[in-house]
Formats: sequence, structure tokens, C-alpha cells
Amino acid sequence: GILVISHEFGHFIAAKKSGIRVDEFAFGFPPKIFGYKKGETTYRFNLLPFGGYVKIHEEDDDEEFKNDQRSFASKPIWVRSMVIVAGVVFNIALAWAVTVGGYMIGAPVSADSVPGGASIKNVKVIIVGVQDGTPAQTAKLQPGDELVDFATIKAAQDFIAKNKGQEIALNIKRDGDNLSVKATPSTNPGGGKGALGIAMDEIGIVRLPIHKALWEGTKATYYKIIVIAGALFNFISEAVRGGVGFDQVAGPVGIVSATGSAAKLGLTFVLNLIALLSINLAIINILPLPALDGGRLLFLLIEKIKGSPVNPKISSLVHGIGLVLLLTLMAIITYHDILKLI
Repeated sequence: GILVISHEFGHFIAAKKSGIRVDEFAFGFPPKIFGYKKGETTYRFNLLPFGGYVKIHEEDDDEEFKNDQRSFASKPIWVRSMVIVAGVVFNIALAWAVTVGGYMIGAPVSADSVPGGASIKNVKVIIVGVQDGTPAQTAKLQPGDELVDFATIKAAQDFIAKNKGQEIALNIKRDGDNLSVKATPSTNPGGGKGALGIAMDEIGIVRLPIHKALWEGTKATYYKIIVIAGALFNFISEAVRGGVGFDQVAGPVGIVSATGSAAKLGLTFVLNLIALLSINLAIINILPLPALDGGRLLFLLIEKIKGSPVNPKISSLVHGIGLVLLLTLMAIITYHDILKLI
């Protein structure tokens, strides 16, 4: 809800500032709980809190609305583009704001990347990767597990090295629960794999004053954008080749589950998750696909090149088909999310 409302508020405020009439701004999806009208805009609060929407006056680029100066269609291409892009901009702004806020209240940071002049507290050894076909995968160790018996990575590595070929018990903390996991480090792993097959990092909490939080939050947001954009590009490339399964994606149900896990670790982990999801939403929305903001920008680019809008019937048909495909994909992903929980 926070992610989508932030996105829709971007469209809302950009349209308002551009002199475009906004007929409705809604939190959640119908059925309606209550609403009220202020000025020319109706504000609605709906029952299903999974997002929201904004209804902009005559949003379709139809020639018959060109003379209505309060319509979206009457505005120059650059104004319409700004209104469309504003949703993405506000998602990036949300990610930046919560990242800065996380640094101010105390953010999880790798011990190797502590900002200059800052001190790190409550350092823990965390599993950040599990290799396929290794004892760690067999023992069902997961990224995010805390190795509670070790103060440093070296201590964990030394313990594993001394017990190659012998069953060991690892005490871990996962989602706030203490567990004991048994595994047998390999004596000859080969293939570039470790004896146990895990990658570790020392993660602690860093709290920064506001001026440093602003700078580090900006750098961290930029880094997240680059990493997520690269990951999404690789994901789409693999999907085109048929190498992606539904276990690698998540919908609303999966997000709720991930948020619950993050909440057990603390507020800063929830803020970090919000930032990551908000950037994901921004990048996905800017892709030039029908029904997404990027698809609408593509149609404006075509209009700019050809000197006239795309036929509204064609535009509506393309975006309608895109929306149906997106909703179908979301239904399938949600189904698989529920199966994972079961």
C-alpha cells in the first residue's frame, strides 16, 4: 500500500501542478469504505489495502479532449511525460527517504563498508549466500541466518576447517527463532566451492547524524538502483531463455511474508526492504511494456516522431491486453506464493 500510494501520489501532485484536473485519488481498491470531496477531487478509502489509484481527467490521448485545457490530452508531450514519470520519481524518493531514515535510527551495514568516522555496534556473522550442491544447501541453511556461536568470520572459517568430514552442529538465529542445524563439511569440495558452501559477512548497526545520513543514504540509494537494475536485466534475459521459475519471483503474498520476516529483525530491516521494493517498482514501471508507465512513455515517443497521437482505439487495446496479461501473471505468482507458505 505504501509503495503504490507513493507512486500514485507522484502522478497526482505532478498533474495538479501542471493544471490537469484530478477527479479521484483512492487508497486501496474497491469496495469503498468512505470518501469525501475537496475542491474538484474526490478522495476515497477502499476496503482492500493493496495499493491505490489516481483518476486523471481525460487521461487518454484523444483528439476530442485537446480543447479541454484541464485535460491530460491537452497538455504538451513534455508535460504528459513528466506526469507519467512522476510516479517512478516518487518511488525513488521514497527509497531514498527510508534509507536516510534508516541511517539516522541505525542501519545494518557490513563491517567492511562502515562510513568514515562512524562506529559499528552489535556485529553479527550472517550467512549471505548458499552454494548449490553443498552441505549447507543439504542442511537447509539460508541467506540471512545468523551464526550465533561466532564473533568473526575467521572464527567460523577456522571451526569449519578443523571439522572437515565430521558432522557439526551450528546454532543459528532465523527470523528471530533459535535453531540448531547439523551439517558435514566436505573434505574435498572442488569446483570453487567451500567446505560448507556458505558466504558470510559481518553485519552491524551504524547510526549517523543527519548530515552524514543524507550523504550515505544518497550513495546507498544510487548503489541499490544500479544493482537492482542489473539484476532485473539478468532476470528478464533468463526469463526470455526460459531459465526462470516462479520460485524466483514474489507477489503481494510473498511481500507480506518477507515483511513479516524483516519485522522480526527490527524496524531498520523493514525500511531497507521498503527501499528495495520501491526501487524494484520504479524500475519495472519504467520498462516500455503495455499498461506500465514506460509503455505510455513509448506511445508519447511515437507521437513525437509521427507528429500525431497513436489512434486511441489501438492505444486502449494494447494497454488493455497488457493489463490483462499483467493481472494474469500476478494471479499465477500469488498462487505460487501461497503454495510456498503451505
